[in-house]
Amino acid sequence: MPPAPAIQLNLPIPTGEQLKAARVAAGLSQAQAAELMGYPLQTGSRGGVQSRTWQALESSSDERNMQGPAFALFLLLTDQHPDYHLAPRHAPGPAPESAS
Repeated sequence: MPPAPAIQLNLPIPTGEQLKAARVAAGLSQAQAAELMGYPLQTGSRGGVQSRTWQALESSSDERNMQGPAFALFLLLTDQHPDYHLAPRHAPGPAPESAS
């Protein structure tokens, strides 16, 4: 069997503004977005939960950026990727009938 053709993905590193726009479009807070992507959460000085990592990724003054593959995953998980969407590998079959 011939090998499957390689999928070419464009995975650019997003700016902080692009990351924030995608998060806002998904209707997520910074803490919710961070939790979705597995970033650490902390209790803030005012008692709420926050992610300093996510805050830094959205900041224009911080040198850290989310890597392109992680951003693509975020777009997939929030159904915003321009070319792809997540779907079950196999369609669910009919529920098994219970034995009587």
